[in-house]
Amino acid sequence: MKYRNTFELQSASVPAEVEAAKDEEVVSGKLPQYHVEKTFADRRYKVQSARTYFYLNEATCERNMETFLHCLEAIAEYDPVEKDPNPGATLGTGLTAIKLTALGRPQLLLQVSEVIMRTRQYMAELDGGRGNVLGHHVRREDLSKRYEQAHVLPEGPVKEFLDKVTYDEQGVIHLFPWYGIIDDNQQLSDTFRVPDLKTGKMVRLITQFSAKEEEMFRNMVRRVNTVIRAAKELDVRVMIDAEQTYFQPAISRITLEMMRKYNKEKAIVFNTYQCYLRDTYNEVITDLEQAKRQNFYFGAKLVRGAYLEQERGRAAALGYPDPTNPSFEATSEMYHKTLTECLRRIKDLKNKGEDAKKIGIMVASHNEDTIRFAIQKMREIGVHPEDKVICFGQLLGMCDYITFPLGQSGYSVYKYIPYGPVMEVLPYLSRRAQENKGILKKIKKEKRLLRKELLRRICTGNFFKVPKGNYVPI
Repeated sequence: MKYRNTFELQSASVPAEVEAAKDEEVVSGKLPQYHVEKTFADRRYKVQSARTYFYLNEATCERNMETFLHCLEAIAEYDPVEKDPNPGATLGTGLTAIKLTALGRPQLLLQVSEVIMRTRQYMAELDGGRGNVLGHHVRREDLSKRYEQAHVLPEGPVKEFLDKVTYDEQGVIHLFPWYGIIDDNQQLSDTFRVPDLKTGKMVRLITQFSAKEEEMFRNMVRRVNTVIRAAKELDVRVMIDAEQTYFQPAISRITLEMMRKYNKEKAIVFNTYQCYLRDTYNEVITDLEQAKRQNFYFGAKLVRGAYLEQERGRAAALGYPDPTNPSFEATSEMYHKTLTECLRRIKDLKNKGEDAKKIGIMVASHNEDTIRFAIQKMREIGVHPEDKVICFGQLLGMCDYITFPLGQSGYSVYKYIPYGPVMEVLPYLSRRAQENKGILKKIKKEKRLLRKELLRRICTGNFFKVPKGNYVPI
């Protein structure tokens, strides 16, 4: 289903962003956040503002992939001026948003997320640092020395493990060859093993994947590659949505590897960062660092987040630390801090004469203070609308009084539009109505502004007004 609003938005300088509606030892210790819990099996629990996909079978995932591909074609083929199909008509400005949980079994993402977090724990035990492996700046020879100090000899399986570590001159980037997992159909069960610091034996970070799970994961990766490859050919950008924290490490890891693979010449793949989470700033810094070290274009969509109540309830029920910020103000501070850092890095690229588009950011927000902050910071730091590195996004039917003036002022701004079968798209409208009181207050403001404008036109006799903007797609 294609909305005519898509075409009307183009006339007001607002393009559309379209959403496609175990015989080895295992590392001990529990990570309850990454285990299936029946109480929270329905991921729609306390979530109104985001689409939720449920895994039925592999055939359903194939159909979801086909919907995403049709969505990409719809974006690429429509010419807003001639109103005729015209491949490449969006001139590289088209966007689509997808969810990885629509393309595979979510439990696999849960398992891979657990691997990633156990890897961080392992590096902390090995090195004494904290956080993402990349941030430790440990060189390959340092790893060998630390294994020797633990009386783990770098030979046999340990040497094979060290040979597969991803690193550069600054140190280790990944303990595991993620490029092989994404590109070369490398088996998960043969990959996620590390030397035990006490016994010297190779141990799995989680229980072995079954042959069926291996096949399902390969299918998921194939579908993601198919969608992004098509997006690259059609010159449409893909924003991979953030989801619950227990899926997110895996989603971000896969997304960053897709960036490494497809963002060599421009930003095709974008990751999404939810600023209501305590670790968002650190995660963005780490991913920016990886993009710089592996020389690919970094794309990010910054949002406040859609799963706040569910995340807090699950953390309390399962007994792990609450991953969310304590207040709305703290979330706003996280959003602004993260955006400011991205703007500074963009300015650094400009100052060095490098391509400023190596970093591309979407400010996806309905919050007037955040939009105002972004515009002021852009002016203050020296990042201009014509640089086309910062864009804004709002939902279709909401905050038009923000969207259209931004587009008419030369800023890149998008409307988020649902795409898919009618019965799957309709719930989008009900979610918009239920979202939260803050948004409903904005609707009241929009109605007041509309009444004011209608009265002005009646009093002045200026009944028809064609918006004029200076936005030119680049």
